[in-house]
Amino acid sequence: MEREFAEKFAQEWVEAWNAHDLERLLAHFADDVVWSSPVVVSFCGDESGTLYGKQTVREYYAAGLRRIPDLRFEVLSVRVGMDVLVINYRNQDGREVSEVLKLRDGLVVEGHGTYA
Repeated sequence: MEREFAEKFAQEWVEAWNAHDLERLLAHFADDVVWSSPVVVSFCGDESGTLYGKQTVREYYAAGLRRIPDLRFEVLSVRVGMDVLVINYRNQDGREVSEVLKLRDGLVVEGHGTYA
């Protein structure tokens, strides 16, 4: 993955989140995406912490936007791997978070939210 692509992806991603624009945010995801995060457990009650498919991620993100109306992210750094992108950011509560995103054809096919 080229750094220029990764930086642009992260910029579009944070702008979509900060605008609370669900459709724009979901445009970054493949239909068959797999998403895991400890927050899935608290928001969805799914003890596995894993979501399957774009529609399920849509419902999860929509719930997050409703529950956290002041949600806002500030990108701290972007890291690039072969087909993996890591976005390190600070959220509206000042907590640092990292999202590890595996991409295929420019879309997230697997993602993992990680928290300090």
